[in-house]
Amino acid sequence: MSTTTAPQTTAAASASKRPGRLSTWSQFLAMGLVWGASFLFMKVALEGVSFGQVAWSRTLLGALALGVIVLIMRPRVPRADGTPGPVLPRERVVWLHFLVVSLTTCVIPYLAFAWAEQYVSSSLASIYNATTPIMTAIMATLVFRVERLGLGRWAGVGVGIVGVLVVIGPWQYSALTGSLAGQLACLVATICYGITFGYQRRFLSQRPIAPATFAFLSIGVSAVVMLALTPWIALTPVDLDWTIAGSLLALGVLGTGLAYIWNINVLRAWGPTGISTVTYVTPVVGVALGVLLLNETFSWHEPVGAVLVLLGILLAQGRLRMPRRRVPAAT
Repeated sequence: MSTTTAPQTTAAASASKRPGRLSTWSQFLAMGLVWGASFLFMKVALEGVSFGQVAWSRTLLGALALGVIVLIMRPRVPRADGTPGPVLPRERVVWLHFLVVSLTTCVIPYLAFAWAEQYVSSSLASIYNATTPIMTAIMATLVFRVERLGLGRWAGVGVGIVGVLVVIGPWQYSALTGSLAGQLACLVATICYGITFGYQRRFLSQRPIAPATFAFLSIGVSAVVMLALTPWIALTPVDLDWTIAGSLLALGVLGTGLAYIWNINVLRAWGPTGISTVTYVTPVVGVALGVLLLNETFSWHEPVGAVLVLLGILLAQGRLRMPRRRVPAAT
């Protein structure tokens, strides 16, 4: 169950009004499909641009798409007295919170995943993305304290961690190889996502900010950070064709633009651990596309570890419950 430490104002309650159940599920599934395909798009884009340019491009394109949406819609949340609030927040602390979110939502994980896919398959990267609910459960309960987990759910976290170890297959490595480093980079990315969900719920979700504005600020501030990093990550030669350009556009406009509006809506409806279960969908999509379109293959331990990760997620979410020992009734 999700908990918050600050009371909701009338405006904040209006901002966090939950969408309809069908709408929430539709946005959840669309988000899973788009983010699942993003691992294929990254792999294709890396054939013509550097990993830094992949992260840089998708962030700026996403910010532009969301900026256009906010400019057209000009979404406002009513104040407590019923008058419309500003389109963008005016409190300085809110912008500082979004700076933190920008680092853990886009800057670090986008660079980490794009770098990792130089050494690991898109299918394997999508499997590692499925560890996000495990990371979210740890961060939301131990660090930000916005959720509580019982013993059965902590058992799920443990099973998920074992699954990650099986996927890595540490018995295969005697030194830090590119493949191992790539897998560790994927885990850095999912740890960042876990921080993001908990941090947003703790400091931002209950503020009177419209979903489109919330998504724009998350990605827009990230784009500013990426622009500041341009001399180090983006100024290298490129070799574009229509598949590479199309992959970058899909990553930016869909995966880093529209999907983040859906993400905020589902986060407010289901909470941080609930929204993180989108990673049930992403590895299925990512693996299917990698196998069908890129002819990627697996070792035995990768799907076995993926099953353990999924089992751990189901336990951590309370969707599977450990059997309880029955106590004999007193005679």
